[in-house]
Amino acid sequence: MPVVFRQSGWRFHFFAYEGSPREPIHVHVAKPDADAKVWLYPEPRVAYNHGINARDMRMILEIVTLHTQEIEEAWHGFFAGTD
Repeated sequence: MPVVFRQSGWRFHFFAYEGSPREPIHVHVAKPDADAKVWLYPEPRVAYNHGINARDMRMILEIVTLHTQEIEEAWHGFFAGTD
């Protein structure tokens, strides 16, 4: 599970296997008791949310927006040559 970064107690990561065919670029966000999946494009939006309150979800979406390029570069770097 490649971890892109950690911020505000959240782990921003993706999984080594993201479907076949691979799903569009997204990031998983997790703490021990809560997790979510956020699509990056056309703009960051929630794919699912398990246990994250609205205030924290807004903060997560802001963090993902600020780190979109970093997440995308990590995604392409990890999956390069696997298509």
